[in-house]
Amino acid sequence: MDILERILTTLMQEFSDLGQVEHITRATLRLLLAMFLGGLLGYEREVMGKAAGMRTHMLVCLGAAIFVMALEQDGAEADAMSRVIQGIAAGVGFLGAGTILKGQNISDVKGLTTAAGLWASAAIGVAVGLGREATAVLSTVIVLVVLHLMPLMVDPGTRTRPDDQTDEKPGDRR
Repeated sequence: MDILERILTTLMQEFSDLGQVEHITRATLRLLLAMFLGGLLGYEREVMGKAAGMRTHMLVCLGAAIFVMALEQDGAEADAMSRVIQGIAAGVGFLGAGTILKGQNISDVKGLTTAAGLWASAAIGVAVGLGREATAVLSTVIVLVVLHLMPLMVDPGTRTRPDDQTDEKPGDRR
């Protein structure tokens, strides 16, 4: 066996985790679906001019799917999978925290919906990675409903802000 054959054999062994057409098809479908669903959520944020847009949501969803798929292909036990999912949720929580900005008033907080959207994107990516495509699609639809319809149903004037709730009456200032 010459050196080129040994190199080729080694390369084939290294890429053997997707050795069958079925495995390649399944992995490709899951990764593309994760990108697409994350992109749908990110598109909404991008159109609204928010900090985290399509690329960010796509990468969060895709990354979560990759973490879960790689572990699943390795035949991980349930406790190991649970720890990975916990790590994804915590890690994306930190990423989302970076999108939250607080102003001078206690009620002046921006970015909470974007942070929650990133967290939901990660959860959807986990569902896709686990092969729960229908759950992921349904979850994406529900998140989009929340993002699009809830603002139409809630009148911004009815929201109470903590700085508006005081016991002072006009003229009571000291």
